[in-house]
Amino acid sequence: MFENARTFETTLAGRPLVVETGKMAQLASGACLIRYGETAVHCTATISEKPREGVDFFPLSVDFEEKLYAVGRIPGSFMRREGRPTEKAILTSRVIDRPMRPLFPKDMRNDVSIVCTVMSVDPDCPPETIAMIGASIAVTISQIPWNGPISGVSVGMVDGEFVINPTLEQQAKSRMAVTVASTDSLVAMIEAGADCVSDEEMFDAIMFGHQENQKIVQFIKDIQAEIGKPKMDFVSNDPDPAMYEAVKEIAIEKVRVALDTDDKRIRDERLLPIYAEVHEKLDEVYPEQIGKLDECMYKLQKYVVRRWLLDDGKRVDGRGIDEIRPLAAEVGLLPRVHGTGLFTRGQTQVLTTATLGQVSDSQILDGIDEEETKRYMHHYNFPSYSVGEAKPSRGPGRREIGHGALAERALVPVIPSVEEFPYSIRLVSEVLSSNGSTSQGSVCGSTLALMDAGVPIKAPVAGISCGLITEGDRFMTMVDIQGLEDFFGDMDFKVAGTHDGITAIQMDLKVDGLTPEIIKEALEKTHKARIYILDEIMLKAIPESRSELSKYAPKMLTTTINPEKIGDVIGKSGKVIKEIQGSCNVTVNIEEDGHVFVAGLDVEDCKRALMMIETIANDPEVGAIYKGRVTRLMSFGAFVEIAPGKEGLVHISQLDVKRVDTVESVVQVGDEIIVQVLEIDDQGRINLSRRNALIEIEGAVPENDPAPARKPRRDDRKGRR
Repeated sequence: MFENARTFETTLAGRPLVVETGKMAQLASGACLIRYGETAVHCTATISEKPREGVDFFPLSVDFEEKLYAVGRIPGSFMRREGRPTEKAILTSRVIDRPMRPLFPKDMRNDVSIVCTVMSVDPDCPPETIAMIGASIAVTISQIPWNGPISGVSVGMVDGEFVINPTLEQQAKSRMAVTVASTDSLVAMIEAGADCVSDEEMFDAIMFGHQENQKIVQFIKDIQAEIGKPKMDFVSNDPDPAMYEAVKEIAIEKVRVALDTDDKRIRDERLLPIYAEVHEKLDEVYPEQIGKLDECMYKLQKYVVRRWLLDDGKRVDGRGIDEIRPLAAEVGLLPRVHGTGLFTRGQTQVLTTATLGQVSDSQILDGIDEEETKRYMHHYNFPSYSVGEAKPSRGPGRREIGHGALAERALVPVIPSVEEFPYSIRLVSEVLSSNGSTSQGSVCGSTLALMDAGVPIKAPVAGISCGLITEGDRFMTMVDIQGLEDFFGDMDFKVAGTHDGITAIQMDLKVDGLTPEIIKEALEKTHKARIYILDEIMLKAIPESRSELSKYAPKMLTTTINPEKIGDVIGKSGKVIKEIQGSCNVTVNIEEDGHVFVAGLDVEDCKRALMMIETIANDPEVGAIYKGRVTRLMSFGAFVEIAPGKEGLVHISQLDVKRVDTVESVVQVGDEIIVQVLEIDDQGRINLSRRNALIEIEGAVPENDPAPARKPRRDDRKGRR
């Protein structure tokens, strides 16, 4: 039945990698089922027969689909179906898209759709890089024009040694998580998170992954040689060369003048009449290709910017090649917000806010990996006004999610553990103005906001980007690229880190890939730039994290109790925990391992609640002092609740430092009094003394020294419940 079914096998990091073709999805342009360990991902690539009309870009879509059946789970949604893609799925789609997109013909307008469906997951064999390899195979064996193949691997560092595609256990120990994609000769994409590793360690890790990729690229080429389809012809969308030359003759000198400014607004204003003049003179000459005139203008601007850089060493705004735009940093801008940081670099400006919450505010994740909750969250917003456009907001797109994740990854290594800082943390970066590398601006603004909020981060983090212009064997890198250098350049190499090392990298390319020399130079330049930003700008705005939290931030205390005592603290139907929360005006969260988190606006309320919990979970110690509430009066004394469900007797002789005739003359039901534990008898009953507590805490002097406290008589104990 499946005459064309084929199976190809190799090994990757010592584990079998199996590719099955010709059996599933036979109507797709190219398809394969790729297996790695017990992980299985189905990958397809499809191209439309005709180009899409009216678009000036290559319409590629990449979707990484997580199916919860892959991990034996039923979705938790009301409909019990997978909903919109998780952030992890969106980020994986972007990681697959970035190295593949530059290898498609830039003048092709046929729709291409790549779909990677995760069908089975082995935790030791994560599906993300396998999906990239599967997508590469699907396109390579199809008729879709493409200058591939590529391969991708993950690189970890365990005990000082590099590891390809680390297992779950190795990932927990690894100092880095670096995804490297490669063609047969160049590095095509880098996505990295790391625990402050050096530039040299990061470079070596990238090269280590690149070498491993060469084996898989050759494996894919061998598959193509056996079953690959001939590549189809397509209609080029490039403008007529004669049209471009006509536009160039009219506009090139005017474009040079228009672009020669450091102000994006002035540049845009100068370009408007040039566009108008080109259309006025050439619309009648090319009546059926009017839309291509704007493409010619884009190509002309690109030509001018690249010639300036490569031939003259000149940047659009007049800066030196390694010069950073003017910088500014501020903190504490919004009084009610727990922490704020405003970071400005030229016309790029990002305001980040920090919000502290209870640990229970952690995000619940419903995906296919092992992570179930996320305590630290970073969200990035890019409103239309930041680039001077008038568009309604429609929620974050893939770009916004990707930039937020990059900033989050950059700061994860410096976030204190929950034991050190028992809070959930949410950062929101609002891009107020954009003219290049807002993601790295959000890294800097986020560090400022965390420090302003009093989060004891391990070290401040700064980020910066490096651009690239290539022509044949020539190349030039420049630090802190602005919008035009990003649009018309070949690379956006973003690096974030502390004084001690790199915490995150994201590399976007518009060319086939990078040589080791370019990567090394980019790492060196971004290292110098981020140290300058840290020392000269950020740490002068706020040298260290504030010693106290905002008065509007919840106060959080934590303790650990015996898990067997959790039931006692919660009480029947939650009665005890509700009473603690209500009386102390706090929120209490208890985890299965016995970790207890108490949150409230008043730290004294938190301390009182914590004392109640510890009193319930741990037997009171003789000599300990508590603040309790009088629950009952008897002729021989008062019963005082020192914690919900824990009650003791204050004998009349222990009610005051002076002689007491009646219990009612000293206390009433509902009074809060301080007491000291005198004794816990063999039946667990507690005897308390207000007299001793007054002497010890308030320094009260007894009128006369009565006889030593006696144990209650048998008759006294009859009043106990």
